[in-house]
Formats: sequence, structure tokens, C-alpha cells
Amino acid sequence: MTTRDRSGLAEALEACRPLPPDGPNILKALLAVQSALGHVPPSAIPQIAQALGATEAQIAGVLSYYSDLRTQSTGRHLIRVCTGESCMANQGGRVFRAIQDHVGVAAGRTTSEGRFTLEQMSCVGNCAVSPTVMIDEDLHGRVIHSDIPSLLEHYR
Repeated sequence: MTTRDRSGLAEALEACRPLPPDGPNILKALLAVQSALGHVPPSAIPQIAQALGATEAQIAGVLSYYSDLRTQSTGRHLIRVCTGESCMANQGGRVFRAIQDHVGVAAGRTTSEGRFTLEQMSCVGNCAVSPTVMIDEDLHGRVIHSDIPSLLEHYR
């Protein structure tokens, strides 16, 4: 971990330090670390556990349970395609393949220049306007495969 990462980690953990009588909020702390660093480095688990007064196993358990928590950095833009039933019934698979073809990476991969990371997610909860694509924190509904080039151009 770099010095900058250690500093960001310390700041994120300070903001989440548990106050008596409450116990540690591990999820809140891990989300804060991820927000500060872009991911939760596995090497930081001991420091996180110590700061929260939790065990390393508790930290690792929460980290592995929530799919929104990452142990590796992502590209500058994270593209998540919903693969829930409604999205898949409305051509979500075709949208996903169009994104793969346009950015040139498979699910779970990052483009060579580090611009995009592509992931599938089980459900966004945006079924009324499926298929849905999330890019960073932006939610896009009723996406069709031919929209992909213009949609992604905004994130170049």
C-alpha cells in the first residue's frame, strides 16, 4: 500500500471509529475505505480490524459477502449491467454483449488503458425501465444495444 493509500485509509477509518455503546459498523467502514481508495486492499484488513475493535475474520467476512465491495481497483468508470429477470427478458443480454464488443473486455475485466471495468449485477431494482445499465453511479434505463456507443462516449 502506498503512503497516499495509508493516509486515505487512516482518514476513512477515523470517520467510522465506533463510539460506545455502539459496536463497530464494519460495512460502513469498508464502504468508507473503498470510497477513499477505490477498493479495500486485503493488506489493510488487520488495520481495519484494529481500528474497529473487530476481528480480521469479521472484516474479511463482510468484505467477501457484499458484492459492491472490491478488493481490487477498477477502471476510471465502472459499468454494471443488470442481469435480473426483467432486464434479461428485455434484451439485457444483447445490451451486455454490445458493451463487451464496444469496450473490448469480458465481464470482470478492465480495459488495458484502465478506462472501463465491466461487471454484471444480479438486480438493480429498476425493472420498470429494463434493461438497465449503471455507469459509475449513473443509472440508465431502457437501454438498447444500438445506444451503447453514444452512451459510453459521455464517459471517455
